[in-house]
Amino acid sequence: MNPRLKELYQSVILKHSKEPVNYEKREEAGQHLDAYNSLCGDRFHLYFDLKDGKIKDLSFHGYGCAISKASTSVLVEFLEGKSLEEAREMAREYLASLTEEGKTDELPEEFEAFGAARDFPGRMKCATLAWEEMVEFVGKD
Repeated sequence: MNPRLKELYQSVILKHSKEPVNYEKREEAGQHLDAYNSLCGDRFHLYFDLKDGKIKDLSFHGYGCAISKASTSVLVEFLEGKSLEEAREMAREYLASLTEEGKTDELPEEFEAFGAARDFPGRMKCATLAWEEMVEFVGKD
C-alpha cells in the first residue's frame, strides 16, 4: 500500500469510525434499508425520507467493523440531500473506485481511502456493504 493511501485509510476510516456522521436510529423515517453481511455479521440500518425526489434526514445505526462503519458514515455524508439520480451516480462512482478500472485521480479523498481495500479482498464487502444496499434501492439504471 502506498504511503498516501495508507495515510488516507487511517485518517478517513478512523475518523468516520470514531465519529460517524448522523449515527442515530430514526425508526419513524419513511425509508429503512437493512445492510447485512451474513459472512461476518456486520449490520447497519439506513434511515431516511424522500422529499421532492431527494434523500433527506439520512442517518444510520448498527454494528460492524471500522471499515463498514466508516464506509456507511461516508455514504451518509455524501448522499444526504441528493436526488435519487445523483445518489445512483455517486454510489456507482464509489463502488467503481474500489476496482483498479474505476480508480481515477478525481475522487473525493473519502472514496480514495477505501481503495486500500483492493489490497485486502476479504475486506471489500466491508467497504461496499451499505453502498450496495443503497444501489439496490435507487436502482441500477
